[in-house]
Order: sequence, then structure tokens, then C-alpha cells
Amino acid sequence: PSEHPHWASVNRAVLICDQCCSVHRSLGRHSSQIRHLVRTSWPPTQLQMVQALYNNGSNAIWEQSLLDSASTTSGKRKASPQDKLHPNKAEFIRAKYQMLAFVHRAPCRDEDSCTAKDLSKQLHSSVRTGNLDTCLRLLSLGAQANFFHPEKGTTPLHVAAKAGQVSQVELLSVYGADPGAPDANGNTPIEYARQAGHLDLADRLVEIQYELTDRLAFYLCGRKPDHKNGQHFIIPQLADSNHLFEELAMDVYDEVDRRETDAVWLTTQSHSTLMTEAVLVPFLPVNPEYSSTRNQGRQKLARFNAHEFATLIIDILSDAMRRQQGSSATIPKDELTLKRSSSRHASESQDADQHDYDSVASDEDTDIEAHSLKMGRAKSLDSDVSDGPVTVQEFLEVKNALTASEAKIQQLVKANVTLSEELRLLQKKVSKADKQSSDGDYDNTVHDSELEDSGRLRVIGWGEEPDDLEAEPSLALPTTEDVIRKTEQITKNIQELLKAAQDSQQDSFVSCAERIHMAVSDMLALFPKKPRSERVRGSLRSLKSNAHRLQVQCRKTSNPDSIFTQQVIQCAYDIAKAAKQLVTITTKENSI
Repeated sequence: PSEHPHWASVNRAVLICDQCCSVHRSLGRHSSQIRHLVRTSWPPTQLQMVQALYNNGSNAIWEQSLLDSASTTSGKRKASPQDKLHPNKAEFIRAKYQMLAFVHRAPCRDEDSCTAKDLSKQLHSSVRTGNLDTCLRLLSLGAQANFFHPEKGTTPLHVAAKAGQVSQVELLSVYGADPGAPDANGNTPIEYARQAGHLDLADRLVEIQYELTDRLAFYLCGRKPDHKNGQHFIIPQLADSNHLFEELAMDVYDEVDRRETDAVWLTTQSHSTLMTEAVLVPFLPVNPEYSSTRNQGRQKLARFNAHEFATLIIDILSDAMRRQQGSSATIPKDELTLKRSSSRHASESQDADQHDYDSVASDEDTDIEAHSLKMGRAKSLDSDVSDGPVTVQEFLEVKNALTASEAKIQQLVKANVTLSEELRLLQKKVSKADKQSSDGDYDNTVHDSELEDSGRLRVIGWGEEPDDLEAEPSLALPTTEDVIRKTEQITKNIQELLKAAQDSQQDSFVSCAERIHMAVSDMLALFPKKPRSERVRGSLRSLKSNAHRLQVQCRKTSNPDSIFTQQVIQCAYDIAKAAKQLVTITTKENSI
């Protein structure tokens, strides 16, 4: 346990510090569900459950075998506060919470006494009491939260709801217990709680039942449905033919959690470790229980910008309501027609030495509609509508603001054509002068032709521009010290941008973006125009395109909001990541 915890792992019921939190986040929600103790909105009874387990020594459950004296002789030991985060603490955290390597598994006299079925029966019996730590231990050993007792005809959640054990209900729900699961007579845990007079608990079970769609709606508009008055967004029990839609909704929920946690993380950190792997969770980690195809789709959700991701969420909420209400659902007169962008997103080049969970990510470019079809959402681009009273008003305003900003971008682009051409000529002159004293040159000019009709960046890579056709591939690379020095300049300017975001000073974004672009241009000038290494070319392309994308985003709206801010921050992190890749690559190449 940390001496200064600011975060909690909900399903592991432990408190953790900022440093270790970065590793927990990289494990994925299936291993550790992270929430900030202060800056994240908690259901009160869920927070009470975590606090109760922590105070009763929940950490010992995950380190039980280390408490045995035999562990010292076997070479097992707990990481100390003095150990480095990487690899010492990180490896220990993964072993402890992902592999469950230190959970005590007592030898069984009877071969059947340690089966999941037997453990689940013990859980079924234990949840009627207040012994939370016993139930957490059983869950850690493999007991199933949705176990249906063949003799009793109920699940553990039915038992806990009838007994009014609020904390047990919270614990079971964190481990996936279904509030809508029927008993042998067709009654749900919600009905059990109401029949027993636990009305507050019944209301909480309803919230848990609709948690997925509630979270998506709250992410978009900051509101929660009024379940007591029958206002629900729900993902119903779907037929097999609709299974892909259910999977997509669950994956988007996980992406919402990642983005929201990123936002909290940014507001709580000093950003002094921006360039380290510790803070980078650029996409959803691999869940080994899912197929590689689904994991690839989950990771590609990170490529959606804020507006595209909001559109996807509205589609899910709209379709969930349609499925619940059936064909009788009516569309209000002020229906909101959502048109997705068909702009393509270039894949970021991945450093093979960074994360061991990014191996399933595809390097192919993916557009929004192709991704939607791949996930089983065969819907017309122009036929997606939202008839929800919560989302229409909110996102009609967002759509109007973004449309206006796109028009403003186009005006700026047209107004700056002459200036861009003059700048290009000046940079060509500088490039020719530099070429006489170096092995090659690099053209950092941002061309107006790099903007598509939608105002979004089209990445122009090496070998695509006329000047590149004459350039010979070069093995020459700058010194590692020079690259590190330019990276520090980029990082310093990114820190200023993040500080402005943290202080809600969006009016400073444009000037910060200009300084970042200048620092990136200085970095690009170090490298030859056509490096022979594909990894170098990929990182330079990413650095160049994201620096320009950041400038575009910072000028994109006159009415900034949280979605806009998150999009700007994501651009800054993409730049930082590309710069870090160049440091890693040049270090390796220069050491050969």
C-alpha cells in the first residue's frame, strides 16, 4: 500500500500512488479498474466497499504467499519503495494483480473442493453476511459472481440483495454480477431487494443494471438518466445475431473509461515524466480473453478524435433505445441526423521496444465506416439518428460549433496560401544552403495541400513529394545528444500546453502550439531529407503530421469545451510519443 495514495483499484480494493497507478492502467480494466479517490465521481456505496476492504487488509489477499516464511527461501520478495518503477515495481505489480501469482491456494484434500463450482457455492453462502474479505478471497480464487446455484435456484446477488448486504452487492457487481439475472422463478435481484424492503439498494441495483449506457451518456453530456421515472438507456439481452453490437458497446465503455482516466491523470500530474513509458497508455491494453481481431478493434478506438468518438457513442445510445422500445419508438420532429466523417486516419508508427501489449495493433489506415462495418454496425452513413432528449440538445450545439470551426479553418487556409508559399520558398533556400554542409536535408514545410476538403491533415511521407524523388537514401543520423536536446525543447513546450489545459486557459493554446511546431521543426532539421531507416521515416512523419494537426486543432473553435481540450491534449501526446521514438531509435543506431 502507498503512503500517499491518490488512486484506487476498485476490483482489487487497494489504494495506490501516482507512480504505481501508471502500471495498473497499463494492465487493462479486466485486471485493475482504476479510479481517482477525489477527482472521479464515485457511487458512495462502492467507495465504502473499497474502503472497508482496504481497512480490513485486502492487500494481504494479493500478497498472501509472500507472508509465508517459505517465500524468502524460494526467492519471492515484495518490491520495496526504493526499487525503480521499471522494471522492478512494474514486474511485481503485474505478477501481483494480473497473474495473481501471490494469491494463496491451499492444498485440497478433496479434488473437487477447490473447483470453481465449489468456490462459487461458498461465495453464494458467504454473501448473506458482512464478511467482505472472505468473498473477495473467494473471487480471487475463481469463484463466479454470476454462479447459479442448482439447488437454491438463485445467484449470489439474489442472496446479497435479499439480505440487504449493500457492500456485498457492490463487490459482486464489480466482478460482473448481473442485476437482471432471473432466479428459478423469474425474479431478479432488484425484485428481491424491493420485496425485502431494501428500497435504496433496489435503486442502486437499477443503476448498476444500466451502468454501461449511463456511463456513455454521462461521458457525452454530463447527465444521468432518471431511472426512478422510467427514463433508461439500456443494452438489452441481445440475440446471437446482435452479439457484435453488444461487444462494441462494451468496448466503447472501456475506451470511455480510458479517456476519462487520462483526463483525470493530466490534471493531477506535474508532467515532469511526460517522456517516460510510465504515463503512456495510448490505447486499450490487450485483454487475453478476447480474440486478436476484437483487441485490434478496441485499440483502434483510440484513433477516433473527440467528435468522431462522440458520434459513435450517440449511435450506440440511439440504437440501444431503439432496441429497448422496438419499432413503436417515435422520432421527434427535431431529430438529429449525424453524418460521420470519412477522413482516413494514418496509423502511428509503434516503437517495438515500448509496450508488449501493442503487438496486435494493426498498422493499416482505418476510416470510421470501415471500422464500424468490421464491428458489425452495418448502418447507413446518413441514417443514424438520436431521439434521446438527453443527447440531442447537447450535441446539436457541439455539431454546430464544430461545423462553424471547420468553416473557419477553411477561411484561414485560403487566407494563408500566399504566406505559406513564401515560407516554402524561404525554407527551400535554407535547405539548399544546409545541404552543402551536410549529407542531406529535410523539408519541414507544412503545405496547404496537406489539408483535405474536411480540413483534416493528410500525412505526406518521404518519397511522395517531388523534391524527395531526387534525394538519395541516407544512413546519416544526428547524434543522440542533439536529438535529446531537441526533445527536451519539445517536451518543455508541451508541458506549457498541458499546464494551460489544466488551468482552463484555452486562449493560450494557439501560442503554445506555435512554439511546439517551431521546436518540432528544429528536431526535423537534424535529420536527412530521406533517411534510409523506415522506423526513422515513420517517426518523422508522425512528428511532422501531429505538430501540424495540433496547430489546426488549436485554431479549430472559438468556443472551447472539454472535448476540444481532450483532442488538443491527445495531439500533444502523439507528438511526445513520436519524439521519444526518435530518441530510442537514434540511441540504438548510434550505438551500433
